Amino acid sequence: MSHTVPPPAQGSGLRRELKTRHLTMMGLGSAIGAGLFLGTGVGIQAAGPAVILAYLVAGAITVCVMQMLAEMVAARPSSGTFSTYAEQAFGPWAGFAVGWLYWFMMIMIMAVEITGASAIIATWFGISPWIPALAAIVVFTAINLAAVRNYGEFEFWFALIKVAVIVAFLVLGALLWLGLLPGADFVGLSNVAEVGFMPNGWGGVATALLAVAFAFGGIEMVTIAAAESEEPETAVHSAIRSIIWRISIFYVGSVILIALLLPYEQIDGATDASESPFTAVLHLANIPGAVGIMEAVIVVALLSACNTQIYGSSRFLHNLAERGDAPAFFRATDARGVPLRGVIVSVVFGFVAVALQYWNPPGLLPFLLNAVGGCLVVIWFVIAFSFIRLHPRLATNGELTHVRMWAPSVLPWVTVAVAAAIVALMATTPDGRFQILAVAVVVGVITLIGVLYTSTSTFRRNAADAEERNVR
Repeated sequence: MSHTVPPPAQGSGLRRELKTRHLTMMGLGSAIGAGLFLGTGVGIQAAGPAVILAYLVAGAITVCVMQMLAEMVAARPSSGTFSTYAEQAFGPWAGFAVGWLYWFMMIMIMAVEITGASAIIATWFGISPWIPALAAIVVFTAINLAAVRNYGEFEFWFALIKVAVIVAFLVLGALLWLGLLPGADFVGLSNVAEVGFMPNGWGGVATALLAVAFAFGGIEMVTIAAAESEEPETAVHSAIRSIIWRISIFYVGSVILIALLLPYEQIDGATDASESPFTAVLHLANIPGAVGIMEAVIVVALLSACNTQIYGSSRFLHNLAERGDAPAFFRATDARGVPLRGVIVSVVFGFVAVALQYWNPPGLLPFLLNAVGGCLVVIWFVIAFSFIRLHPRLATNGELTHVRMWAPSVLPWVTVAVAAAIVALMATTPDGRFQILAVAVVVGVITLIGVLYTSTSTFRRNAADAEERNVR
């Protein structure tokens, strides 16, 4: 059941101008962030080479979730994606809650990324961090105010830089491992043999799973953009499939090379580019300026992901307005199909979130960021349960396309069970329990608002309909 809202004005609405390659790079751009370059060592330190098992589990969950989402998007394209399907499956309150939860998550992520990038740039030029932050936001606002095809083209090349860097790293790492670079000897499995495949047992793999579970987050951005693609059914399926295998190669390939090339005791998490295991590998290869190279790569990764968050949050806000879950003011698009007001308000709230990070009130920022970190698990549950509810309807109504979920009566429940196991693992650590608490509070507040808002709006709408019938 959807809200009853007036039809969009003639000539308004999003335009279908994105190509499959645009969707693919947008998904890659959102999923490949600083977490890959700075956080990879955390999982390796926890599990050793067995971290590959954690990535396989996390990857399997992502594949199943995205395939469920792909089936629903192909059948019913919507820029509101899983928020729209939550509403169709469970009612207006669910669509409201999920939509605003994801919008909040994107705004906070945008702020984290722009803050991280501007801090690095500021050290390069000896300036205050707010200057590059402001410059970047202004540029990205202009890009997002352009026609969606132009935005897609920009993000395609922006994300391609990151992809090229990772491919170059994989090639360099492979040559280094084989001893084919000047001054390098064949490494073989010597570093792995020192500690064994699973130095910390299955407990280490479980700990690593928490570290890498969210590595694939951001791929869902493809389904938001699918509503503006030329052929949603074909584009979203092709883009998701290509993103999943590319991300798997990039993440898993990088982790394998790092575990093979670096002694186990040298691998850990990183707070900056100089501590990154990627930088350590570049040092092994005698690449001059390794720290500077990694800083530049991290900046590009952060800025690209920030640009994508602005796009996604503006489209989500536009869709919420179309469904009556946000002020109708945000339904408007210009002649090119760009939701200008959605872009501007997302940028404004992004600035507020950036200011919040510089202000850094005690306890508030860690609480919000922990909530963001756990939102992805909530989205996994939402997608799985929405699919379980909607799949029979799509089949009965003949809406299913050639894009189908495998074993639709079994795998969705397996996905739910594995996601629940991850939550149980989170509950075993103090940080994990704090994250669960933060997510529960944020989700609870937004859901309560959604129930109150949608029930009130439904009551008013029913009263207006009754009054109209009486007049007739």
